[in-house]
Amino acid sequence: MNIRLIFTIAVSKIIIKACRLVKWGGTSLPGEIARKLYPDVIKEITKDFNTIMVTGTNGKTTATRIISRMLSENNISHITNKSGANLVDGITTTFIENVDLMGKSNVKNALIEIDEAAFNKMTDHLQPNILVITNFFRDQLDRYGELYSTLKKVKAGIDKSPFVKLILNADDSLCASLGKDSLRPAVYYGVDSNAFNYSDKSSNSDAAFCIYCKTRYEYSYRTYGHLGGFHCPGCGYQRPDTQITCTGIDKLTSSYSSIKYTMDNAADFSQDNMYCAKINLPGLYNIYNSLSAIAVGSLMGIPHESISTALENFECGFGRMETIKSNGKQIKLILVKNPAGFNQVINYLLTEEQSISLAILINDRLADGTDVSWLWDVDFEALQDIQDRLCNVYTSGTRAEDMAVRLKYAGVYTDKIKILHDYEELLREGLLRTPEGHSLYILPTYTAMLGIRRVLKQKFNLREFWK
Repeated sequence: MNIRLIFTIAVSKIIIKACRLVKWGGTSLPGEIARKLYPDVIKEITKDFNTIMVTGTNGKTTATRIISRMLSENNISHITNKSGANLVDGITTTFIENVDLMGKSNVKNALIEIDEAAFNKMTDHLQPNILVITNFFRDQLDRYGELYSTLKKVKAGIDKSPFVKLILNADDSLCASLGKDSLRPAVYYGVDSNAFNYSDKSSNSDAAFCIYCKTRYEYSYRTYGHLGGFHCPGCGYQRPDTQITCTGIDKLTSSYSSIKYTMDNAADFSQDNMYCAKINLPGLYNIYNSLSAIAVGSLMGIPHESISTALENFECGFGRMETIKSNGKQIKLILVKNPAGFNQVINYLLTEEQSISLAILINDRLADGTDVSWLWDVDFEALQDIQDRLCNVYTSGTRAEDMAVRLKYAGVYTDKIKILHDYEELLREGLLRTPEGHSLYILPTYTAMLGIRRVLKQKFNLREFWK
């Protein structure tokens, strides 16, 4: 009997209950204390789990939620960090919450979202059986450092995981390189060149040059950012063949997407190999998230009917396309955190046929990234295309003034831009000036999302974020 382990788990469970009682969440603090009391606690309580991990710059939470729904559809019991607390302490809390005092659980499967900068550290204690990697984009340089250093850390974590099976985005040259370099078995997913009429105009500033020989990539097509059919004319490194392929995007609306996909390596995309799915999410980037979940299902032998059902019935996560109804109007909350993700949200807004109100909440706290110069890499100029449908544009947060200036230089009419620091006032005025049947879109950075959602929770009696 490990008395130290029992004591650590007991103390941590008490802290979790105390934090939830006073509405503090209790998602990271209990894990932090547990690791101080017993540094090997993670290793002890996770050794009996089969673990799926999801990491990458964008899409972790959404991909994890889709996979969770897919597992539930097939009665595969599992634990998961629904709160989105994806650093080591938060993940430790998730496991402690789901084991007994002896560190045991009747559930044998864990589905864990993990921050890409924390993955290498976590693999000192827990190595995944399946690892999903969504993409690598430039993100919060003041926290993570240069993009390639993050990639190297993820590779180091893979090297410490001898039995892992990789699920990789083939359209991302950085992500795909992990399969080439690690020699671990890999399933690749991606979007076919003929799936859609691509019209991405954003710059490829994150990975323009070959990771191996530094020659500029050539593209047969590009979906967005640096994703697409890349090829290096210098050394020959190119997009690998995919086992999970989106072969057609039939509809890409402001509410959902309809796609065709294959779950094998068939090159002819014949009807016999083709499946259809309606994804209960808008946006090309969410098609990629869905493909990663399909790849997990394929690897686990889950029938495509169950996969399609999960995609259609999936519920959005905390702050990720979360929709709140209010007197015939909708509030849509969408987290933004880097240029690539923000550009995809703007592309999504361009598909909205009705007039909208827009609020952009920018904070510069540690969890957001203290350097907000990345806002100048976002294609806000595209909003000029929907000037006639923009009822009002609000800026808020600690860098509200900077955001207002950025919109002015992007060509958004200044008489539509208003700075409101008070979230309650922003919601009140935003909803008042949004026509019935239309939407108020709120795009916050991470800590701004926590703040605005606290106000929304009180006003609309929402579930706590850890639920």
